[in-house]
Amino acid sequence: MTAPGTFGGQARAMAMPTPPTGFAVAAYPNYAQAQAAVEYLAVQEFAVEDVTIVGSDLQLVERVTGRLTRGKVAAAGAASGAWFGLFVGLLMGLFSTVQGGSLLLIVVGVAIGALFGVAMGLLGYSVTKGRRDYTSSSQVVAQRYDVLCNPQTAEQARTLLAKMELGQRG
Repeated sequence: MTAPGTFGGQARAMAMPTPPTGFAVAAYPNYAQAQAAVEYLAVQEFAVEDVTIVGSDLQLVERVTGRLTRGKVAAAGAASGAWFGLFVGLLMGLFSTVQGGSLLLIVVGVAIGALFGVAMGLLGYSVTKGRRDYTSSSQVVAQRYDVLCNPQTAEQARTLLAKMELGQRG
């Protein structure tokens, strides 16, 4: 028998994804508008605990941010390695018994970390063989965002959101 809050216990069962419930009270083309609608409901002292924002028709959008070159890969590797080297150098410096050796350990750690980072970055880049010579950022976006509400308070939410829409247009 497992205790609640452990692997395999009740906590895992409660964390399982569940489909949203409730009535659709409004639909918006972007998340910012759906968020503004919920914020409006909160300002109107509506029980926002009854509200859910649901994104539908999901898409993965990858925006290309730039060209990837050996120089950029080497610089990013050096920076990443230097940070790790700084961390290791600081750790070793804390336990150093040599007078003034701490600073030397930090400098050597940063230098070795930067060299290792350059080597690993260029190695990883060379393995791709030009298949991905660009940088990008990805995000999941929805085509539509529905605001759902519990059936008991859905009509009140619709009325409040209709007033919000009229106030913005009028």
